[in-house]
Amino acid sequence: MDDNFNLTDMTITDPFGNGGARGDASAPFPELPSPDTKRWVVRRKAVVVQAVRHGLISLQEACRRYNLSVEEFLAWQRAIERHGIPGLRVTRLQIYRDTDEARSAK
Repeated sequence: MDDNFNLTDMTITDPFGNGGARGDASAPFPELPSPDTKRWVVRRKAVVVQAVRHGLISLQEACRRYNLSVEEFLAWQRAIERHGIPGLRVTRLQIYRDTDEARSAK
């Protein structure tokens, strides 16, 4: 999986998957993941965080749509803020947590 993809190079069409009109083709977002997403890869997490940040979908709607807790969403957001897109990788979480704990102990 490419952790260095650029969200601004992608566009959204029908972001809510409801068969409605096409979204703004110049919008700097890829398509939102399907509501029945089971496997949360880095790219899908990043898309949802970016969509909420830019007001395409509310935090409450994202949590309802994807059956996420607010805490889980906020963890994704913090991971991006602290470590960039690669911070969303599950395999990297322990390394980042250990690094954060070491920093706060100093």
